[in-house]
Amino acid sequence: MKTEELQFDLKKMEDDLNQIIDRSKTEYNTLENKMLALSLIDLTTLNATDTVEHVRNFTQKVNDFPAHFEGLENVAAICVYPNMVSTVETTLQLPEVNIAAVAGGFPSSMTFTPVKVQETKLALKAGADEIDIVLALNHFLAGDFQSAHDDIAAIKACMGDAQLKVILETGALKTPENIWKASHLAIHAGADFIKTSTGKMEPAATPMAAYVMCSAIALYYETTGERVGFKAAGGIVTPGDALIYLSIVKEILGDEWLTPTLFRIGASRLANNLLTDITGKEVKFF
Repeated sequence: MKTEELQFDLKKMEDDLNQIIDRSKTEYNTLENKMLALSLIDLTTLNATDTVEHVRNFTQKVNDFPAHFEGLENVAAICVYPNMVSTVETTLQLPEVNIAAVAGGFPSSMTFTPVKVQETKLALKAGADEIDIVLALNHFLAGDFQSAHDDIAAIKACMGDAQLKVILETGALKTPENIWKASHLAIHAGADFIKTSTGKMEPAATPMAAYVMCSAIALYYETTGERVGFKAAGGIVTPGDALIYLSIVKEILGDEWLTPTLFRIGASRLANNLLTDITGKEVKFF
């Protein structure tokens, strides 16, 4: 399949991005935006050392959040490996918090498409509401865009109403041109969200990658009227980091995207750091 060519000047894009980053430190650096960022988090634990007890305790913290932080919105979702979905599902007591699972051979995507489909089905059966997969970079970087597209489409086809997030692994794509092409490929293959990174390689999320991805989403919306979500993930730790991505989404896509249905931030340490800023005292809740 053909992919979209980059349609804007890179120098202008860099200038625009630098101005947005500057505004994220001034006009967008508000308590309200930090509270909003907290509500957009996919609270994530994706370690080889994750145990059932750890994931159960991790989930219980989300259950306990409303009692400890009255007036603040909880995180949007809990994100775990597929074999831990059932633990989250049996522990989680808050229907407004979604369960997300990484699947499809995460984090490398280096397995057979039928295996990816079966893993996705098992994660959904265990209780996942959302699935995060990785673009098949082995196909994309070889220029086999059709196979990369078909891999995503096969997974989406088995998901029913569940949400599919496609991770582009922008650090491996390296150039804005590749990120632009991969964004359009994933969207046309059925992605409900496009996501920056697995967090398992460097560089992870970058403002430039986010700018390009959000621009691709904006173009798709302008031409089809269909909204696709954006997820920033990988190395987003400080409130300042979160505000940069929030500012990019606001300026390129608009206020309509500033909701968990269309914007997520994948993180593990960010929640405590935002809570520290919001409350004015050190928080180590999660």
